[in-house]
Order: sequence, then structure tokens, then C-alpha cells
Amino acid sequence: MTTVAERVDNAGDHERLCTALQRQRSAFRAEGPPTAAVRRDRIDRLTALMLDNADAIVDAMSADYGTRPRPGALFTEIMGALPVIEHTRSHVAKWMRSTTLLRPARLAGLRAEVEPVPVGVVGIVGPWNFPVNLVVLPAAAAFAAGNRVMIKMSEITAHTAELLEARAPDYFDAAELTVVTGGPDTAAAFTALPFDHLFFTGSPAVGVHVQRAAAANLVPVTLELGGKNPAVVGPRADLRRAAVRIAQGRMVNGGQVCVCPDYVLVPEYLVDEFSATVLAAWRRMFPSITGSDDYCSSVNDANFDRVVGLIDDARAGGARVNSVVPPGETLPDRRSRKIAPTLIRDVAPTMRIASEEVFGPVLSVLGYSTTDEVIDHVNSRPAPLVAYWFGPDDHDFRTFVRRTCSGGVARNDFAAQMIPSDAPFGGVGRSGMGAYHGKAGFDTFSHHRSVVGSDLPFSITGSAAPPFGAAMRRSTEFRLRMARRRNHRRLRRSHG
Repeated sequence: MTTVAERVDNAGDHERLCTALQRQRSAFRAEGPPTAAVRRDRIDRLTALMLDNADAIVDAMSADYGTRPRPGALFTEIMGALPVIEHTRSHVAKWMRSTTLLRPARLAGLRAEVEPVPVGVVGIVGPWNFPVNLVVLPAAAAFAAGNRVMIKMSEITAHTAELLEARAPDYFDAAELTVVTGGPDTAAAFTALPFDHLFFTGSPAVGVHVQRAAAANLVPVTLELGGKNPAVVGPRADLRRAAVRIAQGRMVNGGQVCVCPDYVLVPEYLVDEFSATVLAAWRRMFPSITGSDDYCSSVNDANFDRVVGLIDDARAGGARVNSVVPPGETLPDRRSRKIAPTLIRDVAPTMRIASEEVFGPVLSVLGYSTTDEVIDHVNSRPAPLVAYWFGPDDHDFRTFVRRTCSGGVARNDFAAQMIPSDAPFGGVGRSGMGAYHGKAGFDTFSHHRSVVGSDLPFSITGSAAPPFGAAMRRSTEFRLRMARRRNHRRLRRSHG
């Protein structure tokens, strides 16, 4: 039951957010589409906000997680964002240019072009697993497209959220960039605002509510979600290399990454060898866990309990569970929120881990006999954000790519699909909709507007208006007959 105090707080959130949105929209309308120089300057100030405060950001994340390794945080949150931002910045002026259509017709007096224009104010809802990287990258794309930006930080990483909210005014006027903090009620009020575009990164379950809230105002959305990403060890793969790289990829940020491999499909006769190699790799990587600053904690008690629950449910269902626990340590440890790297075999479809995204240091291994079996397994589930393949670029790999659906495909390395700064990043189906990074991000936050003008002495489209004379009638019927004949010829050729 909602109390009077809660209703007052909710109303206050709504009023505060509406005021912030109106401030940005008024400034956008007064300025109009900004120049390339202004867009680059905003991107530079956004980069400065991130770089100047990198040490404080890493400390805040450590406070949020309990243990989050500094080198890993710097690499993924700060340095990992820079190549995409730099690529975006360097291409702003090029991407802003109009595209000319019907070039020969210009000589006769018909001019047609498509110009990318900013949509207005973009709302960005960030996640907790990469609370800086995954708001800065879409914000840079939105600035490149000429928009104003409002960011709702995740309340789960509260220290990081409060830091960015406090530091952002040192770099931006609130009419350019506003950072919002607060809990679920604030998030609900934020997603219900009539933005010109809403960008969300998070789970599919929450994405449903975000899209529903945006739909009330017909706000277009980009959803960057997740899913159970398969890793396939091909029949001609280097087994040891594949096992080590999958073991490493599963442990990035403690497995709390939307592009982590979630389960592995291995040729039946290699399952035992593959599993032993993964476990051995984890033992080398983590001689100590409980007291190690290199081992990332679960972000909070709820995620810790959920992941432990997935392991316990699999064990209770008869799965073989192997956890790499260093000698003398007791894991999982709820105080530090650390869970040992865990490999699970003999997973049954009824087990929770067979269908739920893990988001933790747990890897399931399944055997297969043929590539067709792999394809059927992947296609019987919602499309993942990324599908991994380990092995050569051969017929099996190309068949897998052609016959499966996923946001991206990476071969022989973790997150390889994200290496090119101009490669679109995004999901499909339950793993998301829309894309960003590079020009895809610029296009996401732009409206591509057609501008066509005629200086011809006659109207091209005037023949569509009545009355219709005999010549018009004969011409229309003739064109219809010709179109039918052309199409029938094509059908005869294609069907032999």
C-alpha cells in the first residue's frame, strides 16, 4: 500500500524530472541543430568528465561492489570506451552531411536530399554492471547527433551514481546534460517522461517495463538487453586455446557482463577434456579468492543469492557441479559476496540455469554430436546478444552464422565483435532492439529527414488528382500491363 509520504516523493520526482526535461527541450529548440564544433566540444567535455574523475570512479565502484579490481575497472569502464568515442568524434562532421538523391534531376530543377537532424532530448537509463561505460557511450553518440541528454544512473551502484551526479555540473550546463539518481520510483518516473528517444541497458525483464512506459508517449526506444550467450567449440578447434579463452571470458567482472559466454557446446567426446582444462585454467588464475583484490564480488546480496541459488538448484537436480575453491577457503562467502568459479555438467532442461541468464562466475557445459544439433539448440532459445564460435573460419562456422540469429558473432575470442569501433552493437529479439557504437549510434539518435524541392514548370504528382483524362487512363493501364509482364518474366526465370 502506498503511503502519503511515498506519493509526495513520487510527485516530487515527477515534477523535478519534468522540469529538467523542459529545460533541455527549450534550450534545444532555441539553439537548433548544433554545429560540428559544438558537438565535438560536448563529446570532449563528456570524455573529460570520465577521465578527470577516473580514480574517484574506480574507488566509487569498489565501494559499490565490495571488491572490484582496479585494472579491470579502468580497462572496461574508462579505457575501453575511448576508441568508440574517438571514432565518433572524428566522424561527426562527415555523418552530419546531407545525402543527395536524384543527382541527374538537379539539372532539370528537381532537388532531393536526406539530412540527419537531431531528435531533441535523449533519455539514457544505465545498468549497474558497467555504470559509467554504458551511459557515456550512448551519451557520446547522442551528442554527436546533436541532442541534449538526461542520464538515470543505476541505484544499485549508488556511490558511482552520486559521484557522476555531483561532478557532471563541473563540465555541463544542466540544459546540455543532467545526471539523475534515485531508486525504482525515480526510474519509473524517468522512463515515463516524453523523451524524443529512450535508451535502456539492462535485463529483458526490466526492458519490458521500460518499453511499456515509453509506449504511453510513443517514445522510440533502444533496448540493450542480454540473454544466454552460447559458446560453441567447433570440431576443428584448438581445444586448449578455446577452453582457456572461454574460462577467462566467463570471469570478466565476475561474470557480470551481458556478453559473457553463458554455456558451452562441446563435441561429446571432448566434454571431459574441455571441462578439465577450464577448471585447470581457473586454478591458475585464482590461487586465492576470498582475500584477492583481483576477484570481483557479486554486486549485492540479491545477485549473490540468485547465482548461488542457480548452482544449488542444478546440484539438487542431479547436475555435476565443480567449484574451484582454493585450499583453506570457504566459498561461496556471503560476507565478501564472492562465489568460486563453477563448472556445471549434465544440465537438464528443467533446471533454472538452463533458461536463466547467470550473470556470475558459472559456466555450463553441454555435449553435441553434429553442427545441426548445435544450430537447433541455439535456435530453440531466444536470440542471444552474442554467439561465440571457437575454431577455423570453415564451412561449419559459416553454416552456424548463416542459420542462427544473434546480436553479434565472435570467433575465437571473448567480445571480439566489439573490437571494431565502427561495428554496430546491439541485440535482436529478446536480447534487444536497435544498435549503437560508430555511425549506428549517430543514426539511432538522428531523424533522417527527406527534403525535396521542385522548380519544374509542371507538377510531377499532379496527375494523381482528378479529373482523369483519357490519356491518363490509357497510360496507367499500359504501365500496369508492362509491370505484370516484367514480373511474370522474373518468376518464370526464377522457377525454371
